[in-house]
Amino acid sequence: MDNSITTQTITFKVFRFNQETDYLPYYNTIEMEVTSEEVVLDILNRIKWEHDGSFSYRRSCRHGICGACAIKVNGKGVLACKERMNDMIELFGKELTLEPLSTKRAIKDMIIDKEDFWVKHEEVEPFLISHVDEHPEDEHIVTPQEAEALLDSDLCIQCGLCHYSCPVVEINEDYIGPAAFAKAFRFNADVRDEGVDKRIEVINAPGAGVWDCVKCFECAEVCPKEVNPIEKITKLHNQVFERGDALNNVATRHAVGFAHSIKKHGLLDEGELVRYSEGNIGVIKHVPVALKMFKKGKIVLPWNMPKSDKLDEIQKLVKSSSTVKF
Repeated sequence: MDNSITTQTITFKVFRFNQETDYLPYYNTIEMEVTSEEVVLDILNRIKWEHDGSFSYRRSCRHGICGACAIKVNGKGVLACKERMNDMIELFGKELTLEPLSTKRAIKDMIIDKEDFWVKHEEVEPFLISHVDEHPEDEHIVTPQEAEALLDSDLCIQCGLCHYSCPVVEINEDYIGPAAFAKAFRFNADVRDEGVDKRIEVINAPGAGVWDCVKCFECAEVCPKEVNPIEKITKLHNQVFERGDALNNVATRHAVGFAHSIKKHGLLDEGELVRYSEGNIGVIKHVPVALKMFKKGKIVLPWNMPKSDKLDEIQKLVKSSSTVKF
């Protein structure tokens, strides 16, 4: 095994902005020799120590626990203390752009105002709600199986990577975001918690809740703790259905239509899914896109919809795994 240290010359475009003095942000271009031992945080430190002492960023533990050093490299959210430079170079090449998690929320260089993150985090009441005896005689034991039901959602370090990588957060100020949803699931899944009703009301709200997730999986891609927020969002969808609280709107009908299509064909009938979700009138606005998809073979006419050759097996799986009635 070759453990020798290698060096490469890398060009960095570094986002710079000071809200007290700058009207617009700008970028500094810096060339540096980068070794195979370094992580992104080492580069941030060297920019400050070797090139410009006014360069600002957040850092603390350097052990992937505090979440303070989260930034974006070529648009990809990373935890600077954990991300190896060699991996970034292999992924993006030798020209790398360093930016804060949200350029529109930048205060100074890599430092952003995370107020929106914490406000939305608070909306889901991210704490255990339980009426307990002030002088209990016994412990409230949580079994290993009950702890496993949290699906590692308690590992979240509130770094904000998933939140500021989410395209819905970027365009919808009301959307609560994947980090808060993961936290809502964490306490809803806790057998000791009694605050499920309030959280379901919050996460089920149109425009702000889980139904506005676009399933891009970016939150799962960037999470440094593998919390997998998209999985928790799906679990919250199921909780809403299980409780009978699902609203009759495009988002919930889309989920139901998806399930019906798989059960009927073993495949996704995208044309029927649109009709089921938005109705016959709603289909009209999608005709131009549908024609393009048809020409590319992405959709078929209803009477030509194929069925999976393993339809029986798929239907058995659907029946055995379904936990809710739509």
